[in-house]
Amino acid sequence: MNNVTILKIGETIIVPIQIDLHDAAAKSLQEDILKRIEKYGSKGLIIDVSAVEIIDSFLGRVLVETSKMAKLMGADTVIAGMRKEVVLTLLHLGLAMGDLKTALNIEEGLVLLSRQQGRNNEKSIR
Repeated sequence: MNNVTILKIGETIIVPIQIDLHDAAAKSLQEDILKRIEKYGSKGLIIDVSAVEIIDSFLGRVLVETSKMAKLMGADTVIAGMRKEVVLTLLHLGLAMGDLKTALNIEEGLVLLSRQQGRNNEKSIR
């Protein structure tokens, strides 16, 4: 069982990770997130890692994979709250974050998703 709360606000899923996740818990969380996106037809996903002390290469890969999977399901992803130590570790590990969007906190993540979804709506109207 996963100890991470998954919140739904409008069309956005918010996942504030408050604990360090071992590999099995990270994969379980990934599955839970994808199930919620499917269930609610969510258009946005914010994963808040501000309380996570260490993001190792496995958890980093899971976050990137989850973002890509969510995108395939129609949800844009923002990783919020990456501290400088985490960023330095991910860079040192050589983990490519690709075009993964980041924000300083959940509030900025919501603004970023709102802008992104506005652009997506403009493209679909044309």
